[in-house]
Amino acid sequence: MSIKSDHWIRRMAAETNMIEPFESGQVRSVNGEKIVSYGTSSYGYDVRCANEFKIFTNINSTIVDPKNFDEKSFVDFKGDVCIIPPNSFALARTVEYFRIPRSTLVVCLGKSTYARCGIIVNVTPLEPEWEGHVTLEFSNTTTLPAKIYANEGVAQMLFFESDEVCSTSYKDRGGKYQGQTGVTLPKT
Repeated sequence: MSIKSDHWIRRMAAETNMIEPFESGQVRSVNGEKIVSYGTSSYGYDVRCANEFKIFTNINSTIVDPKNFDEKSFVDFKGDVCIIPPNSFALARTVEYFRIPRSTLVVCLGKSTYARCGIIVNVTPLEPEWEGHVTLEFSNTTTLPAKIYANEGVAQMLFFESDEVCSTSYKDRGGKYQGQTGVTLPKT
């Protein structure tokens, strides 16, 4: 198993629509204004956060239960900047839609710009033949409110190709998050 380079990422995006929309290089500014970069890097792809957010709230005093999740735990927000309360979190999704090849596993890591501000990005691995918008989890580990910028880079996807193809892919087993669009809440 090896990590895949920018050449492979560009080729797979062109041949299989692995990432849509796709940026073949690094975008560091828009209309002359600096942004948190996104696009293809040496050994990964930096994804953008869409402008749809679900911000965790305790106003309804619900209990967080992954087997019986109460949607009232979140407040929906749409905008260019999301403010995450201190010691809280928010869900969002990528701008990009992914179609993962059967021989590939994708691991996501947060960008250092956010990590150095105490904002942690968590995403579970994108399994072989999974497709959809990636749901992003942002944790604000600080005692201060924190900003997340929509349509800018937030995390890097690393692509690993196996020496042999798996016998059962995410698609084969009918994974519950297959083809997700929008910000997707926990399912059982």
